[in-house]
Amino acid sequence: MNTIARYGVALALVGAVGAGAGLTYQSLERGQSAAVAPAATSPADAVRLAKQATFGPNKTVVARIQEIGATAWVDEQLELTDSTYADMTTGKYAQPNCDGASDVHLCIQTYFRAQPVAMRFYSNALSKPDQLRQRVAFALSQMIVTSGMKVERTAGIASFQQIMLSNAFGNYETILREVTLNPAMGDYLDMATSVKGAPNQNYARELMQIFSIYPSTLNPDGTLRVSNGQTTPTYTEEDVNEVARALTGWTYARYGAGVWHERKPNYAVRMVQYPAGYAYFDDGAKSFLGRSVPAGASPEANLNAVIGAVFNHPNVGPYVARQLIQHLVTSNPRGEYVERVASVFNDNGRGVRGDLKAVVRAILLDPDARGGQSNNPSFGKVKEPVLHITSFLRVMNATSDGFFAYSKAHDLNQRVFEAPSVFNYYPWDFPLAQSDGLVSPSSKLTGAALDHERHNFVFNYTLIDDILGTGRDYNPIPSLGSRTGTKVDWKQWEAYGDKTDDMIKQMDLILLGNTMTPAQYDAIKAAMEGITDSDRAVRARKRAQTGLYIILTSPQFQVDR
Repeated sequence: MNTIARYGVALALVGAVGAGAGLTYQSLERGQSAAVAPAATSPADAVRLAKQATFGPNKTVVARIQEIGATAWVDEQLELTDSTYADMTTGKYAQPNCDGASDVHLCIQTYFRAQPVAMRFYSNALSKPDQLRQRVAFALSQMIVTSGMKVERTAGIASFQQIMLSNAFGNYETILREVTLNPAMGDYLDMATSVKGAPNQNYARELMQIFSIYPSTLNPDGTLRVSNGQTTPTYTEEDVNEVARALTGWTYARYGAGVWHERKPNYAVRMVQYPAGYAYFDDGAKSFLGRSVPAGASPEANLNAVIGAVFNHPNVGPYVARQLIQHLVTSNPRGEYVERVASVFNDNGRGVRGDLKAVVRAILLDPDARGGQSNNPSFGKVKEPVLHITSFLRVMNATSDGFFAYSKAHDLNQRVFEAPSVFNYYPWDFPLAQSDGLVSPSSKLTGAALDHERHNFVFNYTLIDDILGTGRDYNPIPSLGSRTGTKVDWKQWEAYGDKTDDMIKQMDLILLGNTMTPAQYDAIKAAMEGITDSDRAVRARKRAQTGLYIILTSPQFQVDR
């Protein structure tokens, strides 16, 4: 079968897969039902857990989950610490300078942009074993946002993302404190230039509105508390101003010698107070969120009061719980699920509030996550572009310096660590079209043009990879910072030879969690076996490319359930 014929048959079957699953792009929350997993982790639930807790299932991860069970696997992941950005906050990253650089463009890309940190993110996501830590860190980075769209220091982006990575299983209070003094955040939301007499309210407002409290009072299950048809605000404009006053006087540490404010800022370390003599800290009395800070209290005491007030607000548990569930498991968690997780945030069973290790464990091992809601049509979430890309590459056992995925994510409108606003790439309450009140946050990154880009990504690197040579995009491009490129493993599929049934079963398990219907199975098999190249390895490879293309472009794959 020639390439055009292969494409025509495969494209027709994409619709068949989606139709067989009862899915359309207008109802992406719906999909094939699966039975509740027994105590011993089933293959389907192993894949489900891998989708929730890694950057994409592969044979190794699924086998490990089945070997030791879901609970033991989550506990194993909670102890891993392989990934890091810390080395990108030292040396020349900390004191960047492109004077005399032989390639100024590359120097700027390396030391003054988010690209190197995003490339490390993808490299780690494909290969490092601490998958759950990375997934949670990525979720946190979308809940508490800085962006390389404004912050033009690689060390600053790296230092901020290291906070998320280091504290993914730490305490949420620690994260709030660390990000408050992080120079990237100080730049992004202007706290580094907030001074007595002219306090900048930007960080103070977003700290409460987005990072911790939320503007309206929530019930323990994360729903809005309504009285007489009205919600109740959690803070006032006066609270915003008073918090802004309490956080004045913090700015970048400096390196070099000379007049303080003329020295270059150091984005690799925490912010510091302006030196004595500048008088940029407002040491007057303040009152916010039911707390008072006396006149003359130190900047650190003011900071502690702010963090204590927001962290201990009763909204934080359900607000954080709901968003983490949305990022890892499902866009529309039941209130009971949110409340169970929020209760763990409020108290981990040992009197500790904000313990994210306990929270993440509760999220992933909750009955709703482990198949208890698999028959609920509103359960699940649309793959965001980053997971669309990494899921494909992990199925291909890819190793990478991260540049390929970084560049392709631009086409799909999700540039890692370069969110378009403090509200992330999408709001957590983005409505699902043509639904009765459901939300689908990552659906904001879908639509006619973007869905076409998703399709083209798969098409280019499966069906026509050999024909048009699109695999050359995996090659290193040193002038753009890619030194080793990306390597994918087609030999794993070639090894199946003419065992088409075995190949399809593997694809069904890893990509669809064993939800393929008999009609879908037969249609895909017919398309694959229509390929009759004389060379056995080439024949197997082209059959794999066809099967992967059909599945990876189907709505059934696009929704993780």
